[in-house]
Amino acid sequence: MVRVKLIIKGRVQGVFYRAYTKEEAQKYGITGWVRNLSDGNVEVVAEGKEESIKKLIEWCRKGPPYANVRKVDVIWEEYTGEFADFSISY
Repeated sequence: MVRVKLIIKGRVQGVFYRAYTKEEAQKYGITGWVRNLSDGNVEVVAEGKEESIKKLIEWCRKGPPYANVRKVDVIWEEYTGEFADFSISY
């Protein structure tokens, strides 16, 4: 099991990025959260099997239909097992 923090940059707010990310995470059995940041970026903290996390990262690089992702910063962290599910944080 692994943990990753993602900062997604580009036109990623106001395009249902958080809702689609939650759907993708649930599809792969990933736990954690997604939230908008005040600078216009989106942050994701996710835990799960390495293969599933890598699929989520790849999905985040393109995002939902109306998103325009410029860059995804990937920061690998130590797995904690602290999450029961995947949620949208406000």
